[in-house]
Amino acid sequence: MSRPAHPDARVWQPSPVLWLTAALHLAGLGLLVWRPAWWPALILGLAFNHLLLAGAGIWPRSQLLGLNWRRLPEAALRAGQIAITIDDGPDPDVTPRVLDMLDQHQAKATFFCIGIQAERHPALCREIIRRGHAVENHSQHHYHHFSLFGPWRMAREISAGQATLARIAGQPPLFFRPTAGLRNPFLEPVLARQGLILASWTRRGFDTRNRRAADVIARLTHRLAAGDILLLHDGHAARTAEGQPLILAVLPAVLQASAAAGLRPTTLRSALDAAAS
Repeated sequence: MSRPAHPDARVWQPSPVLWLTAALHLAGLGLLVWRPAWWPALILGLAFNHLLLAGAGIWPRSQLLGLNWRRLPEAALRAGQIAITIDDGPDPDVTPRVLDMLDQHQAKATFFCIGIQAERHPALCREIIRRGHAVENHSQHHYHHFSLFGPWRMAREISAGQATLARIAGQPPLFFRPTAGLRNPFLEPVLARQGLILASWTRRGFDTRNRRAADVIARLTHRLAAGDILLLHDGHAARTAEGQPLILAVLPAVLQASAAAGLRPTTLRSALDAAAS
């Protein structure tokens, strides 16, 4: 990954796939005028192009639509750092116990919080910051159809989450993660205007639906390496057979594995600051 620009300096630049899309549509207009008999080939080409865009949107780690942090920058790799990111909170039952576990291992994490959840539990959101972790933007409402939004509705949802979390946490988020990581081509220009960076992950445990802690641990720790971004959930977490939220059964093993490998969990924001300095 090249040295990342700080969000304050972000300027939207269409990705090659978007330039190709624009060129294809302009060429299609010309073909309709000069070679109208070629319309079946044009329809086929446009259909393929839109399938490519849809595929890029439903692949959370794709960089075809623009900037996407799926690994930490080079400076974090040299420092032996990983990032643990925790979505869908804050949760009044789970998040405090997650914070205690992180404290016990002297580890830092990035919490992608939902705006309305932060409004319900503002003191907990502030406690995340007080303990040295980071709060980032996971939208205001966590709509499951977020990836189907147009640019204006998408912008309103992101800006509402940004305003809520900045007010409660005392600092504006620098990163954004959409619901389930799904998006469309409108997202990157919206994020650039709002000074946000899209963050996905290197490894996910599917801990919102997999009830077997051993499976989730294996997914997150097998060949764990510097630069990895891990995804867990303190909100909407699945439960083990004993009724324990998955993250509480999984996180100690993840922290022990990272320590055994000589890796130090850091926040996305700290990794960004180190890379930009």
